[in-house]
Amino acid sequence: MNAVTRESYQRSLDELRDEVIAMGDLVVERLGMGVESLATCDEALAREVIEGDEEVNQIYLALENQCIDLFALQQPVASDLRFITASFKIITDLERIGDLAANLGQYALIADCNLAPEVAVNEIGRDAMALVERSLEAYATADADACWEIAASDDNIDALCQRASETVARALIEREAGSDDPWAVEQLLDDVSRVLLTVRDLERIADHAVNIAARTLYMVENDPALIY
Repeated sequence: MNAVTRESYQRSLDELRDEVIAMGDLVVERLGMGVESLATCDEALAREVIEGDEEVNQIYLALENQCIDLFALQQPVASDLRFITASFKIITDLERIGDLAANLGQYALIADCNLAPEVAVNEIGRDAMALVERSLEAYATADADACWEIAASDDNIDALCQRASETVARALIEREAGSDDPWAVEQLLDDVSRVLLTVRDLERIADHAVNIAARTLYMVENDPALIY
């Protein structure tokens, strides 16, 4: 590869990194809107998150094609190959986080803001969003140490999600025991199901953040230890 071609190639790699980070920033913004719509039952904000998912999907497709072109036209090796491969995987995780943010908007449209207020859904949402932000920062700065810290932090979110699910289940049992109205019980079941789905999706968002950290660790150190 001559000097001019190498310079152009390196510019393409730099552009890919910048565009992945920009996609991540957009996804984090949408995720924050999804969490806020849940906290406030803001219908307009929820619809904005849902309708904005298509923009994330289009960016994902464009970056996917960009990665494929780099694979096909440049035939990268060693660290460049790991970088492009990691970026290709990371945009998939970001696209799925975008889908889950849209799910939060859907839940906000039908949520009962007074249901199980002791469940720390908003806290879990903020923690999951912070983990995504940290994983993107690790990717942007090639910080291998941060990748291990992100994986460890996910355990805390898993524990919060487990406690939240148990709290909701306990609330269901207590309220069902105190009601003889079949319709009220059925409505409660629907509401509790939505809370459990919300908790599940927040846990999945944190898992995708760990995936991003795992791809980054592989990119930086050729270490697949966190990939699962």
